[in-house]
Amino acid sequence: MLNLERLRTLDALARHGSVSGAAEGLHVTTSAVSQQMSKLEREVGQQLLAKNGRGVRLTDAGRLLADHAARILSQVELAQSDLEAQRGQVVGELRLSAFPTAARGLFPAALAALRAEHPGLRLRSQELEPADGVSAVIRGDVDMAVVLDWYNKPLPVPEGLAKASLLDDPADVAMPAGHPLADRAEVDLEDFADDEWIAWPEGEFCHEWLFFTLRAKGIEPVVAHRAEEHHTQLALVAAGLGVCVAPRLGRGPVPAGVRTVPVRHRVTRHVYAVWRADADRRPSIRAAVEALRSAGAERE
Repeated sequence: MLNLERLRTLDALARHGSVSGAAEGLHVTTSAVSQQMSKLEREVGQQLLAKNGRGVRLTDAGRLLADHAARILSQVELAQSDLEAQRGQVVGELRLSAFPTAARGLFPAALAALRAEHPGLRLRSQELEPADGVSAVIRGDVDMAVVLDWYNKPLPVPEGLAKASLLDDPADVAMPAGHPLADRAEVDLEDFADDEWIAWPEGEFCHEWLFFTLRAKGIEPVVAHRAEEHHTQLALVAAGLGVCVAPRLGRGPVPAGVRTVPVRHRVTRHVYAVWRADADRRPSIRAAVEALRSAGAERE
């Protein structure tokens, strides 16, 4: 009889590609992963892992069993989802992620409401950028991720995930108070063709969006500074070092010396939640969606 936890370990190895990655995803030690795999190899009577430089790789038998493990674990999750739905109670553990401004702007109110309304629900949350959140849901590292599309650039979401809209988040342009356009009621992005930009780190989805959008308007942006946190970007704007796009969700008080001006042709981020489709009937998923929507409505 195949042990479910050992199959879960094999599945994590296949998804993460390393013992250390599997251990991190399962929240166990690397030694525990190795022990589980050794026991699984004895159970099946075949070698599942082979050395690959300093790491390991799955053998043909390992890949075959890992494919079955992924399907078995999906069926187990579906069974758990159906049982929770039949019981109709919001219980168990729910692991969530969100990109930083959503974690700051939505999680405090939403998670506090969930804890108050459903004391049998254990909540775990972390910050992850949108693409990382989607990957974490697919791997099973989190149950739900709060992610985003920009109005003109969707985030790639693979098949097998369900999604629910939470809110639309407008963005403004933040500029030093002494900027020539600081007193305008509205601006266009192309008004800043000659300005230096403060952008997100290269490779992030929002960074790609900024370059995609400005280049579509015939602007090759000059990025002087990069910062992941919006508060850091605004601090750089306050110091007169450039302009940035400033979404409103989770923004908080704007530093002295910064003006935020709406964009004439509205720039928005569509914020939504994603989860594995085989967990779609879990009452905790539905409760989390409603709590996040309520938190979003309160800030509008």
